[in-house]
Amino acid sequence: MLMAARRVTALVLVGAVALLSATACGADSSILGKDSLVIGVKPDQPGLGMKKAEGEFVGFDVDVAAYIAGKLGKNARFVETPSSVREKVLMDGSVDLVVATYSITPERKTKVAFGGPYYVAHQDTLVRGTESAVDNVRDLKGRKLCQVTGSNSWRRVKEERKIAVKLVEAASYSECVSGLTAGRVDAVSTDDLILAGFATADLKIVNAPFTDERYGVGIQAGDLDGCEAVNKAITEMYQDGTAKKLLEKWFGKSGLALTFTVPQFEGCG
Repeated sequence: MLMAARRVTALVLVGAVALLSATACGADSSILGKDSLVIGVKPDQPGLGMKKAEGEFVGFDVDVAAYIAGKLGKNARFVETPSSVREKVLMDGSVDLVVATYSITPERKTKVAFGGPYYVAHQDTLVRGTESAVDNVRDLKGRKLCQVTGSNSWRRVKEERKIAVKLVEAASYSECVSGLTAGRVDAVSTDDLILAGFATADLKIVNAPFTDERYGVGIQAGDLDGCEAVNKAITEMYQDGTAKKLLEKWFGKSGLALTFTVPQFEGCG
């Protein structure tokens, strides 16, 4: 009986040590335990994330990321993060956060966690300025639509709405826009904030939105404390007027109807 009791006590002690070790590891892996944060942003989306010739990143997403890092008391270092690798770099720890027009979806939430959303955009369509036959997404039937690797935007058209478009692959939206200008594709359909950065006198937004795109802050799965801290920072960004200031700075002249209220959060659990 005494030996059995000792064995139980030993097992309890081992379990307690294991629990403390796991808790310590969790704390160390949280963004809250780091002195500085590596944040993934886009390098080629005007108004959202652009890498200048001297290496500096600028744009709405970059400013949002810098604000969040500042509220967490961390320095930030920005790195290029194309759509195709956003989950990968979070899962392997190459970056701590991703703020790169990263729409929150059920599929992505099986791999990574999300703070926010920090903004709700709406998918729309960009066409050539001379195009007169495309008034909404259904008018894309039979046309060539650009498909960016790692993006879900084309799925909203071809799979969800069953519109028979001809997909043309591209590595980025800047490549899509080049293809649109050159006539290799007929349309680019994605978030209106992305399209606003590319719209010119020769390229126009159809202005017929058909989805809600909830831009989230990508974070490693399991970092509940870090996620909640990010959400607190986003709330403060709207409450102190910074969100309104940044949206007007980057998109005030775009003609888009901007929203200045705190988005409904997804929840970190």
